[in-house]
Amino acid sequence: MTQSKYIIDLLHKTKMTKPQPVSSPLASSCKLSKTISNLSSDPTLYKSVVGTLQYATLTRPNINYVVNKVCQFTYPLFTHWTAVKRILRYLKGTVSYGLHMQPATKGQHLSITAMSDVDWASNTDDRGSTSGSAIYLSPNLVSWWSCKQRVIGRSSPEVEYHSLAQSSA
Repeated sequence: MTQSKYIIDLLHKTKMTKPQPVSSPLASSCKLSKTISNLSSDPTLYKSVVGTLQYATLTRPNINYVVNKVCQFTYPLFTHWTAVKRILRYLKGTVSYGLHMQPATKGQHLSITAMSDVDWASNTDDRGSTSGSAIYLSPNLVSWWSCKQRVIGRSSPEVEYHSLAQSSA
């Protein structure tokens, strides 16, 4: 399952068909905050593009974390728009990516595997953590999410426990 046409249309809408693709959707040095830079020139376009990216996560779990990060800002700053453009450049180079489903073979035992991770105190404004999870039924990814945790953890193990509890639920 892919959303190639949807992503190509988004790239045309945002005039991002010419820039070079990048290898990751978010630079490791990128810290998004409410107070780092000037307001973006077009908040309506930003909100529209971010909403479109949320829909793209239905078949692209690899961008779920970074889309969650940019969705946390309703008044976009220049750095937020730069992060969104990087996501678009990443999507340009990975247009054909999607979910690949494999049928279970006869007699195969089905197994459920869950993986979770957390980015402890990653939000520079309120020290909140972002956690995420991926759940597989045998080799097939069937559920995934990324969200900001409701509690502020005092340590990395504490927020990892909360993430694990959310994954289990």
